[in-house]
Amino acid sequence: MDRSSDPQRAADPASLPGTATAHKLVVAIRQKCNAEDVLNELNDLPNSRDASDMDMAEAPFNPLKIDVFVQTLLNLGSKSFSHSFAAISKFHAVFKALAETEEAQICILHNMFELWVDHQQMMVVIVDKLLKVQIVECSAVATWVFSKEMVGEFTKMYLWEILHLTIKKMNQHVTKLSREMNEAKEKLARTVESSSSESEDEASPNPTKHRKNTEGSGEKPTEEQVERMEEKLEAAYVDQKRLFLIIFQRFIMILSEHLVKCDTDGRDYDTDWYRWTVGRLQQVFMMHHEQVQKYSSTLESLLFTSDLDPHILDVFHQFTALRA
Repeated sequence: MDRSSDPQRAADPASLPGTATAHKLVVAIRQKCNAEDVLNELNDLPNSRDASDMDMAEAPFNPLKIDVFVQTLLNLGSKSFSHSFAAISKFHAVFKALAETEEAQICILHNMFELWVDHQQMMVVIVDKLLKVQIVECSAVATWVFSKEMVGEFTKMYLWEILHLTIKKMNQHVTKLSREMNEAKEKLARTVESSSSESEDEASPNPTKHRKNTEGSGEKPTEEQVERMEEKLEAAYVDQKRLFLIIFQRFIMILSEHLVKCDTDGRDYDTDWYRWTVGRLQQVFMMHHEQVQKYSSTLESLLFTSDLDPHILDVFHQFTALRA
């Protein structure tokens, strides 16, 4: 039976969960409400997740709250990029409160996609903005790109633009932290050197020499500050490695699944989709070769192992041969 003609299934949009709250949010936002007002409106929404679906170790995650908030806000800000950016910035605190887990962040991306499925450039700039203001993490974007809901978008270039801007964001973050830490270490070393010669400078009949040693030194970092910077950099390296592991693992999974299915069905594996996907895998290796090279031994031991299908393994071996 055609489900669309079933009166029991033809739900009235006004009766859908969250509809009344969405209408209230529209009015409240247009009346210049603040983040706290929005959260108060959302608090009345029930959690549609079954208790058995929830990981007790994770913070609670309510997809209905995210559905109602994200679609309402982004729809109101749909006039232009700047309207969308202003909406995200004004209600940044609401996004952060709702996006405590990676699963919740993927839910935000899912709702953005549902709203902007026909406007690819809007999706690109909104993901870029969500990353920039740290509403979603790079790992969440990568997981979403390879998710089942995005299978129909997989061969569209905008999705790969999103993946590469995500990788670049992570790489830039690591580079920035590394540069700041090295500069702090240099300043600290100069401070120690200056302190060790201070007694000689004080005894020197030429005070100008002492002034030259201390001029332009700027704010001197402490050893504790440098240690904290080292810890932040180490955490960023862990995040960067995890991002590449997620991306390459997903590539391996979908390519392996394709090769096995073709072998089982007795079909030629060398399809347009296969060549496209292998090309995108090669592109990730080549565009981000400096960063990937740092983790090549980890990738080889965890993902690109000897028991992997040779067609996929060859791509990795080609990369390592070029970097040898």
